Amino acid sequence: MRILVAAVALTLPLTALAQDREPILSDAVEGHILPGFAALAETTGVLAQTAQTDCTQTSPELRGAYHAAFDDWISVSHLRFGPSEVNDRAFALAFWPDTKGFTPKALSSLIATEDAAVENPEGFAETSVAGRGFFALEQMLYEPNFADQGSATYRCALIQAITTDIVSNARAINADWGGYATALTQPGDDSPYRSEDEAMQELYKALVTGLEFTGDTRLGRPMGTFDRPRPNRAEARRSERALRHVELSLIALRDLAARLSADHPKITADLDSAFDKAIIRAQSLDDPVLAGVATPQGRLRVEALQQAINDVRAIASAELGPTLGISAGFNSLDGD
Repeated sequence: MRILVAAVALTLPLTALAQDREPILSDAVEGHILPGFAALAETTGVLAQTAQTDCTQTSPELRGAYHAAFDDWISVSHLRFGPSEVNDRAFALAFWPDTKGFTPKALSSLIATEDAAVENPEGFAETSVAGRGFFALEQMLYEPNFADQGSATYRCALIQAITTDIVSNARAINADWGGYATALTQPGDDSPYRSEDEAMQELYKALVTGLEFTGDTRLGRPMGTFDRPRPNRAEARRSERALRHVELSLIALRDLAARLSADHPKITADLDSAFDKAIIRAQSLDDPVLAGVATPQGRLRVEALQQAINDVRAIASAELGPTLGISAGFNSLDGD
């Protein structure tokens, strides 16, 4: 299953071919992408070091480092191309949605057998992605069922292995962007992108699929249906991060949208206004785990937030895409 991969039909009108995209591409890379992954590499390093010092489940320092690093992942999680896709690094960092409950199963299996994979990073990297990354760590730090499973010594080793694996992937992505940045800003024969148009399409796709994932999956999964809401399907609900992920994603996507629309002030203003409305709705919701979807009044508020995100998507599709010379049709978020 691919979380953020979409089937995209892209067309470029002749009028778009004359656009100079290099300044926008460089600005997006230098101002949005590289700082985001550098921050992730730094905070995941702190997380791993903290786990080496104190691996207890309820450690305030460890939980604080977890939240800081997870914040930085969400802020770049829409950039699902290039280095983050090598060796399934993004899935190893964040295996969600976990529709079959593989994460607790993978962790329980590791603990029950006291799998020696936790003893070295190379071995742990070969284990299931369901038992790795931020969502596995969330289970170990916030799920009561894992508070006393197995021995305390092994649980500690597992937490340390997970955090070491997280920083390894984060640093690998950050390091690879050193070269991939050139491939994106200087497309051609030695780049995955044959032209600046293709590179721009990649960034535009990241924006639109990011909005779609936040609206349809981060909100849509816990919303379920009116007759059957699914609040327990909210993202990172155990650590009360579901709504925070929506807000952080919108803030990051607003920054990317502003950079992509920099040459078109009216579109920038339209997008910024729509993003502001969505972010304000998220910030005023006061429902960190989106439990309100289970009540009629709470559901209406979440629906209003979802609609605000859809309004941003509509502007991106109707105004930004055509102006950049890109039209995109997305079939689904989970097809490949």
